[in-house]
Amino acid sequence: MRKRCSWSRTALSIAYHDDEWGVPVHDDHRLFEFLILEGAQAGLSWETILRKRDNYRAAFDNFDPAKVARYGPTRVEKLLSNEGIIRNRLKVLAAVENARAFLRVQHQFTSFDKYLWRLVDGNTIQRTTGAVVATTPLSDQLSKDLKKRGFKFVGSTICYSFMQAVGLVNDHDRKCFRYEELRGGRRQSR
Repeated sequence: MRKRCSWSRTALSIAYHDDEWGVPVHDDHRLFEFLILEGAQAGLSWETILRKRDNYRAAFDNFDPAKVARYGPTRVEKLLSNEGIIRNRLKVLAAVENARAFLRVQHQFTSFDKYLWRLVDGNTIQRTTGAVVATTPLSDQLSKDLKKRGFKFVGSTICYSFMQAVGLVNDHDRKCFRYEELRGGRRQSR
């Protein structure tokens, strides 16, 4: 039996762990998806978000930031009545504002990918200690910069979770089979 990170216990979280978590993401639509889902997760379990992920994709136009940026009050109210997503007004409004901010970053840097990956010089940070952390100086820096650019629900803890999810940091347990697979740009997915 393969050794995995201790948090991957259910069929859904194991599939996410094995196939997605920590794999470097360079596609802007996927980066936007993870940014919105991480914000939606605040105060909840990631398992809850994974169960609702397909509903989020349908509700938020497959995470197309250009479409989400155009959502007005009527669409926001429709989202708030959608039982398939987290119906928190602040989180839904943040998703719309984040789409607008995301487009501004794309315009300034030609892609959100370029903006984000420049923070790590294009290379995944490898976890070298056994300590599990909720924030780092880099997640503090990313959070501060995103907030300055108009993003919401991007505190340092959310930013660090985002960084883990999209592969800016390889935070797999060193005994986890995915740690070595993702180390140094080797195998990028299962």
